[in-house]
Amino acid sequence: MDLTAIPWDFALILVALATLVPWRGAVRVKRLFSEDLPPNARFSLYLSTIAYQWLLAAVVAWRAFARGLDALELGLAAGDPWRTTWIALTLTALLCANQFASLRMMARVPESNRGPLYPLTKKIMPRTNTETAVFTVLACTAGLTEEFLYRGFVFVVLARVFQISTYSMLIAGILSSAWFAVGHLYQGRRGIITTFIVGILFISVRYWSRSLIPSMAAHAGIDLIVGLYGSKMFRDG
Repeated sequence: MDLTAIPWDFALILVALATLVPWRGAVRVKRLFSEDLPPNARFSLYLSTIAYQWLLAAVVAWRAFARGLDALELGLAAGDPWRTTWIALTLTALLCANQFASLRMMARVPESNRGPLYPLTKKIMPRTNTETAVFTVLACTAGLTEEFLYRGFVFVVLARVFQISTYSMLIAGILSSAWFAVGHLYQGRRGIITTFIVGILFISVRYWSRSLIPSMAAHAGIDLIVGLYGSKMFRDG
């Protein structure tokens, strides 16, 4: 392990992703549960989250490029466009179908047995056409920015730290998935485990395809299925 491979600004970003991001999520969830949402609360929540995620991604991109990382290394380019495209389409279709099936199964379960995340999800899902449009932007934002942050930046930095190890990519993949899971602490133990497993899947595809494009597409697709279909299910439930 070579900690000298981490510049001071990269170290600060890693610490922020492991502490400030989950803290912010926990504070916002606590606030959501402690009060009834006014009519425009979801709209404001979506917009503030979109702005926050793009600002964070912009700062990280600025420091990454300033330190000499390039688009190919960060997974922002496709070495083989056709191969990347079919991997993205296949992965997105499979995961979206799985998410859709999971939501249909959940719809058959009594509301009291749908798990601890259900009340939160029901609160923040879009209810109007305007909210749905902005939520669509939010889902795409999450797919692009979170994949860049965790499967792009964090993975590359950790791979450099463990570059002297034969298993540097494996270690970096596991740790970057753990970073991703920690960012979702507000979802509770089950959510953390699920997020970690999804992170492992996405980092595997990122390593195999040499691109973030497939995981970005799948990530956005999953969030869209939850928001667009899940919101209808929760209104009817």
